[in-house]
Amino acid sequence: MLKACLNGTRRLDEHPAVPLTPAELAADAVRCATAGVAAVHVHPRDHSGTESLDPAVIAAAVTAIRDARPGLPVGVSTGAWIVPDPAERAAAVRAWTVLPDFASVNAHEPGAAEVAALHERGVMVEAGLWTPAAVDAWRRWSAPTGRVLVECMAEQVETALADAAAILAALPGERPPVLLHGEGPSTWPVYAEAVRRGLHTRIGLEDTLLLPDGTPAPDNATLVTAALTAAAR
Repeated sequence: MLKACLNGTRRLDEHPAVPLTPAELAADAVRCATAGVAAVHVHPRDHSGTESLDPAVIAAAVTAIRDARPGLPVGVSTGAWIVPDPAERAAAVRAWTVLPDFASVNAHEPGAAEVAALHERGVMVEAGLWTPAAVDAWRRWSAPTGRVLVECMAEQVETALADAAAILAALPGERPPVLLHGEGPSTWPVYAEAVRRGLHTRIGLEDTLLLPDGTPAPDNATLVTAALTAAAR
């Protein structure tokens, strides 16, 4: 499964094609789905362009994508940087009126287990694991997990690949499906490792602004096409 991560924390001054508004996210999701992704992951923004977990902001983004591409699974972030207070973050996601298909919850963040209670409302929880220690935090959750995200944040390629191997080795034998990805300079090497291991993975402007040959990517759909071409090789 290839997922498109459309925007993340990116700003327009980093790349002019980063989608921010509901309409932009919807149009980009359609292009990426047409190119071949099976799902999209987005960081909805309010009118000022700031990431938000506000129910109206989540509803606008999720609804726009679903209207533009019915049946395409839509996921959102619940990162602690969006709402730093754990209690406020849990309250924000409990107040959502339009629910995404899935939501990523970083296991190492304070209040993660409470946010993961989204599963009780039918939202598939993706457990974000950044370190081997996060595996232990995740295993203490009572919430069912639909997918594990092994997220390699190190920019140095060798470190990112070593982190991937360590986190994967720490996972239990009986586990949900795993999605492996990197960020920055490690994006494409970790992508290749995910393909080699037969794991789910993702690509998009959230993770990298460059194509495999190091040239600037014009948009998310081009990154998706490059990823599928690389996997086919």
